[in-house]
Amino acid sequence: MTINPQNTPVATIPPHSHSEPSTTTKDNLAIETVLDGNSNNSSSNEDSVDITHLSPPLKVDLSPVYEFLGARTSQAWVNAAVDNLPLIIQDHANCEKKAAGTAMNLIFRYEFSYDLQRKLAQLIREEMLHYEQVLGIMNERGQEWEYLSAGRYAKGMLKYKRTYEPAAMVDVLIIGAFIEARSCERFAALAEVINDARLAKYYRYLLKSESRHFEDYLALAQSLSDDSIDERVAFFKEIEAELIATPDTELRFHSGEPATI
Repeated sequence: MTINPQNTPVATIPPHSHSEPSTTTKDNLAIETVLDGNSNNSSSNEDSVDITHLSPPLKVDLSPVYEFLGARTSQAWVNAAVDNLPLIIQDHANCEKKAAGTAMNLIFRYEFSYDLQRKLAQLIREEMLHYEQVLGIMNERGQEWEYLSAGRYAKGMLKYKRTYEPAAMVDVLIIGAFIEARSCERFAALAEVINDARLAKYYRYLLKSESRHFEDYLALAQSLSDDSIDERVAFFKEIEAELIATPDTELRFHSGEPATI
């Protein structure tokens, strides 16, 4: 999952700190799963629209994801998500669809880089497959599509995107890295607690791809910059962590701490 780049003015924010929300995963930093049947899945099964044919990996080390993010998802968000699972499922579908659309736009805007073009093409295929899979889950559950407005999350980072190239693209890719890492972290958190075995298995299946996406985005961002991107990564790490840790009036897949109304 990723974001829709916008041409917005660059801005700066003062340094700040925040308290770390409580963790929602167990002390171990790996997700253990039990596979159904043979663990040597064919690529055709991995590309199946029917999630019945998908098998989650035996183990995914999420420690790089947790170290990359500046804050962990709180138990309050997990509880709210479990209580509003249809909304979370549809917003997940929205995210996959937007990710594919964004990658398609970028593939036309940034034709100078072979590596970027190849990665974007792969991303489009993968995100559209995930979108179709989530649509299938909604259909299985008898869940109709409803209007959902976009949350504050992506916009809250994009407003700090620089406006000149290649810096704008570097920022877009860094923001994409944080969105991918946050998606992975939340799939892991939800998979542990939701009372839906098929959906939990699907979220564990997604960990394999989502856990590596953020590193792909960072590598692409660095490849477009002559200077180290570490400073910009640290900058957006603070922005993203605050969006996750502060009260949010709308519940979405990437929303912040549920606001008390």
